[in-house]
Amino acid sequence: MPDKLKFGFYWAASCGGCEIAVLDTNEKILEVIERADILLWPVAMDTKYADVKAMPDRHMDVCFFNGSIRNSEQEELAHLLRKKSKVLVAFGSCAHHGCIPGLANLYTREQILKHIYTEEPSVVNPEGTRPLVKARVPEGEVTLPEFYDKVAPLDRVVYVDYYLPGCPPAVQGILDALQAIFDGALPPRGSVLAPTKALCDVCDRNKHVAKKMPDVKRVWEIQADPGVCFLEQGIICMGPVTRAGCGQRCINGNWPCTGCMGPTPEVSDQGGKMISALASVLRVDDEKDITGAETEKLLAKVKDPVGTFYMYGLASATINRRRQK
Repeated sequence: MPDKLKFGFYWAASCGGCEIAVLDTNEKILEVIERADILLWPVAMDTKYADVKAMPDRHMDVCFFNGSIRNSEQEELAHLLRKKSKVLVAFGSCAHHGCIPGLANLYTREQILKHIYTEEPSVVNPEGTRPLVKARVPEGEVTLPEFYDKVAPLDRVVYVDYYLPGCPPAVQGILDALQAIFDGALPPRGSVLAPTKALCDVCDRNKHVAKKMPDVKRVWEIQADPGVCFLEQGIICMGPVTRAGCGQRCINGNWPCTGCMGPTPEVSDQGGKMISALASVLRVDDEKDITGAETEKLLAKVKDPVGTFYMYGLASATINRRRQK
């Protein structure tokens, strides 16, 4: 029997959903551990950082790294695991594009700390105490990771071999990636392990007709018809600019796509592309709307543009943080 592969899993700035997605493979995980030894998995195993540092370089065949980089500990582990792994996979939306943690780039480190430790109504902190990176106690010096001013996706810190997108990645996508690893059939490095088609191309609601968006509605304002395209009902859906491969989980739950699989290959800025696509399908009288005022009026109904168009991709967008005054 050939030697088992060596796998590692690490969890940085994320919610933990990617860890649950691995467990959601159910009995298939037993087939995985028949063919691979898991050397690192902090959520499930008591592996110390010292154990990882003691490994020879490139000792792990594949490391699945989920979460964006929010602090110094996560950056340190990103460099360490890059060094100890032959293949590093950005696993899930946070590692891929920054995801929800990346929305913190709307604020500076100082603004965030001030709000959490001073201004939040439920906080009683008259002395304005904040966590210290280093402090002396009777037992010696204790440390905490440094909280960074900016959130970054994994590939802004280290070289990434492959990307497995999704919030979290779909179980079938995980299994397909694992099978490709076991078969030695991975695509060229730098590839996204997901279909290249847009979600709209495979969506059951897409009737392949010219779309016109009559209005802009928030999801709670109408009861969406489960058989009709969300855009045609006035609900913003990121399907036109988002990769397929999610299994239409949100669509099947009568919820519009919010973009977690990341942009299709030809799109460099997912949010910007969706804004452009939205402007092209809004139902306005072009002859009367020479100045674009009617289109702007409809777009103004989008109450949270960043959260709508950059929920998952702000940290990797062309403009990836708010300009501070």
